[in-house]
Amino acid sequence: MKVAIYSGSFNPVHNGHLAVAEAALSEGFDEVWLLVSPQNPHKSKEELWPFADRLNMVELAIANHPGMKAKDIENSLPLPSYTIDTLDYLQSIYPNDQFKLLIGGDNVLKFHLWKDYRRILQTFGLIVYPRSAVLAQELIVHPNLRYIVAPLFDISSSAIRNRLSENQSIAQMVPVEVEKYILQNLNNNRSESSF
Repeated sequence: MKVAIYSGSFNPVHNGHLAVAEAALSEGFDEVWLLVSPQNPHKSKEELWPFADRLNMVELAIANHPGMKAKDIENSLPLPSYTIDTLDYLQSIYPNDQFKLLIGGDNVLKFHLWKDYRRILQTFGLIVYPRSAVLAQELIVHPNLRYIVAPLFDISSSAIRNRLSENQSIAQMVPVEVEKYILQNLNNNRSESSF
């Protein structure tokens, strides 16, 4: 099975994430696994909502999207979560599956900062979806890098959290069930500084 690994904080998951996952499926991947990261080594722990809430929101968001799976694998691995360790672990427990890492074009510019980034590229490969950033020249011609066409959304998880802190609507930015979850479980129980 060909699996696109879409790892992220999903803090929260939004419609742009789903569009990218759909684009990967339309490019011939059998499944897209949305791996919720308990702690991105490049992000502050304080800005993350609880892992269980972020996982629940991903599960709600993909409930009607065949081919997409929510995974909590990184929650059982040592922190901080390094992508290469996750990919190695996945390959060890699913040896017959082919994994490729799905990232945004903006992450390509910082990819050289990732732990064992050369081995990620050589062993697993990258699927890159467009963002506004210019792609690094070194990776543009690499044989183990593939570009996909995905719609561009002007949505970010941080913008959603900012809108919530200002009591603004997040409708159309996240799936309806995710919006309900946030408003019922997170928005009422947190101070504005948590967003």
